[in-house]
Amino acid sequence: MNRVTAPWVRTRLRTAPGAAVALALLVALTACLAAAFPRALDRYTDAGLRRAVERVPVDESSVLVSAAPALGGSVDDAEDSVRPERLTGAYRSLLGIVERPLVVDEKRSSYGVRVTESLPTPEKWLPRPDGLPAEMVLAAQEGLAGHARLRSGRLPEAAGGRTTVSTAEAEAAVTEETARTLHIEVGSVIHLPGERDLTVRVTGIVAPTDPGSPYWSVESVLRAPSLRRTPGPMGASNPTYWVGGLLLAPEAGPALLGTARVSRYWHLATDPGTLHSRDLEGLRSAVASLESGPGLEQLHSTIGPLTDVTTGLDSAFTAYEELRGDIGPLIVVAASGAGTVAAVVLLMAGGLTAERRRAELALLRARGASVRGLVGRLLAETAVVAVPAGALGFGAALLALPGARPLPGLWAAAAVTAVACLALPLRAAAAHHAVRIHDGRRDVASVRASRRRTVAELTVVVLALGAVEILRRRGATEGAGDLVAMAPVLVGVIAALVLVRLYPLPLRGLARPARRLRGAVGPLALARAGRASHSAVLPLLALLTAFTVAAFGGSVLSGVAAARDSAALLSVGADARVEADEALPSGLPDRLGRAAGAREVTEVGLDYAAKVQDGRQTLPLAAVDPADYAELAGRTGLGAFPAGELRRPEGAEGGSEDAVLPALASPAVAERLGGDAFQVRLADGSFATLRIVLVRDRTPAVYGDDFLVLDRAGLPAAAAPPNVVLLTGDGLDAGALHRAADGVGTVHLRSEERRTYVDSPLQSGAERIYTAAVAAGAGYAALALLLSLASAAPERAALLARLRTMGLTRAQGRRLLVLESLPQALPAALGGILTGWAAVRLLSPGIDLTTIAVSATTSPAGRAELSVDPWALAVPAVAVLVLAVGVAALQAWWSGRRTAVTELRAGDAR
Repeated sequence: MNRVTAPWVRTRLRTAPGAAVALALLVALTACLAAAFPRALDRYTDAGLRRAVERVPVDESSVLVSAAPALGGSVDDAEDSVRPERLTGAYRSLLGIVERPLVVDEKRSSYGVRVTESLPTPEKWLPRPDGLPAEMVLAAQEGLAGHARLRSGRLPEAAGGRTTVSTAEAEAAVTEETARTLHIEVGSVIHLPGERDLTVRVTGIVAPTDPGSPYWSVESVLRAPSLRRTPGPMGASNPTYWVGGLLLAPEAGPALLGTARVSRYWHLATDPGTLHSRDLEGLRSAVASLESGPGLEQLHSTIGPLTDVTTGLDSAFTAYEELRGDIGPLIVVAASGAGTVAAVVLLMAGGLTAERRRAELALLRARGASVRGLVGRLLAETAVVAVPAGALGFGAALLALPGARPLPGLWAAAAVTAVACLALPLRAAAAHHAVRIHDGRRDVASVRASRRRTVAELTVVVLALGAVEILRRRGATEGAGDLVAMAPVLVGVIAALVLVRLYPLPLRGLARPARRLRGAVGPLALARAGRASHSAVLPLLALLTAFTVAAFGGSVLSGVAAARDSAALLSVGADARVEADEALPSGLPDRLGRAAGAREVTEVGLDYAAKVQDGRQTLPLAAVDPADYAELAGRTGLGAFPAGELRRPEGAEGGSEDAVLPALASPAVAERLGGDAFQVRLADGSFATLRIVLVRDRTPAVYGDDFLVLDRAGLPAAAAPPNVVLLTGDGLDAGALHRAADGVGTVHLRSEERRTYVDSPLQSGAERIYTAAVAAGAGYAALALLLSLASAAPERAALLARLRTMGLTRAQGRRLLVLESLPQALPAALGGILTGWAAVRLLSPGIDLTTIAVSATTSPAGRAELSVDPWALAVPAVAVLVLAVGVAALQAWWSGRRTAVTELRAGDAR
């Protein structure tokens, strides 16, 4: 056979332009999704790392290198060590010592000399809230002109451009906030007693250009004064004093040596734009080198032997690594499922094309075409379409998700393109390896599986069972392996293999009884389904795999949402909570009840200082109206109980000393106090005698493991007045509740509490990936069905044309195509529902959604478990059925508009 030439490819594209366009769209879409996943993952993980670093205090998110002035030498050596030239040289050396990938942001970094402790000043014109003198922190910090705007006066300078340890006067600048709070003006003079007295004259007032930058935030008193309290017993009213900051000229560093103990410092701020999750090990290694490794040794030799390095970056990196380790495996499960579905659909498209062109390819082999030449021709005509489509999909992913590594996305798009190019040639080579004149019947009711296929299927089943068992035992954790990540998909593969094996049985069993039915449509539709090509079972694999991925992903999303709702409800106790330290005004509950969205209002008198066991133990006590509170507990599902069990006994009104009030307690409190009567001392000093009659794990009014709940009517009126209002309702308006509260107490909304659980881009990114996996699973399921129906469309159109010449009506033709499509769509839909349910039930013990739900390893509502989401099971199945019936009805309608001559032209391949 001659080598592949352009006319062959051009001829094939002109013959079937619709198939070429469909293949290009499929490859472009799949390549775009495949390339987008690693890019989106890079963006989410990098943003998560930066968020983890941003959450730590500013002084901990940078590297602080500190050292005392040069020791062991002369005074001149000490002075030289704190001069700007030496500090700048050490700073440049530090930049070279810091190892990649940790990058220092020079614009946000700072260095200089400062006193280690604030110095008291005798100036009486400075504010003295409790009679104590104000104190000042002195710092000669580089770069003031670049980080502040001059508001009045001028920047400080050193007299003669050089100071020494004996310098007695210096100039300084203060920020606007410091000047306003401490009543400092340009020209103010501040005396600072010390080993050598220092007089500081304020020459300028500045405004920070970026108050939140590390330059101003690491030593916050340089930006704004701080009101501090002297040490003393807790709860005592200890006197306070002000601490402010004075910014000296960088050349004034030696003048601080004679005043107090000073320290040289270099704040190395990290560049957030260079933090990448993929470099986490390198970042931790760079920080460890500076703290206690080769980097610290270089610092000792460069700056001094007593150089110290402190940073909170290592703890931030550790916290992020734990979060990524918990969420990462779940993301891999979603990606594996969606990728497998896409690969199955690509392979199915190639298989259907090979089946549609079976007669053509068999004829080429019979006329002398070699397998190699045949594969080359098919590869060429497929590559002409698939390669540009794959490049287009990759380009779309680059434009949609900028700022990530291009190489992983490129490899993913290339893999999709390779699968699309090789699916048709390899399928054709396997089917036409030997030259055949006639293959015999190839329908699903007659074809028998070969031994090789049986062995392959058994191997897949064994691998799937092993992956499911490992996932149930070890869970979805890092290091579990790629096979475990494929467990949901493998469950779908098992179901597909079983369904493919069982699919022909009902067709064979119903073929003979159907002949006795009246009318031709039913028996003909069943016979057509049984006579369909055996390759028609290929979409079943794609459909069931897609259903499993969609069901698993949907269940993960619903489980995450349910876990957040439960945690928020347990923390707030209802849809909204208004709580005050003192008794609430009498009209407040009514005003809250009239707020937009409010439905029910429950008042609670909450005493956090109730004492039991002779005052040895303090626990929260909630005084409630049993009827209202029981209704609230039942509505929220937080420890429902019968209201009658908690009502005070007869004659126990208003706090009768002889009455024993029934109480509801947590298991921990019930275990400690037992079932006997005991006394409780309330906040107002009164006593009540209680006996525990009900035990519940949770209750709306109190969040925690210790609580008591009793009937408020059995207590004195002043013992536990209502100070908490719990509200339920749909769409509560936070603004309306705040206006109704009118500054009385604090307002907590369940919806606001729920939003606090999503504080990392890793969480939101994982949810978006699972949403995309669900959408991709449902979309590829519909696409698999459409490809299957489209491959048989010409043959069905010809069949309807022939039957219309025999008297078949349009309504009968429509019913025929609809009934013919059901034997494939109905088992797939029912099997998809069953498979999705089984996959979630089998894998739920190994899937922990707590971290992705609340960004922590523990949740107020306990472990977030994977549970079946009925909507994730039903929606894809119903959509596939509706799509199958709709396409069949549309094809019947369209065929009815065409003439039989058009559909039955001689020589057309049907």
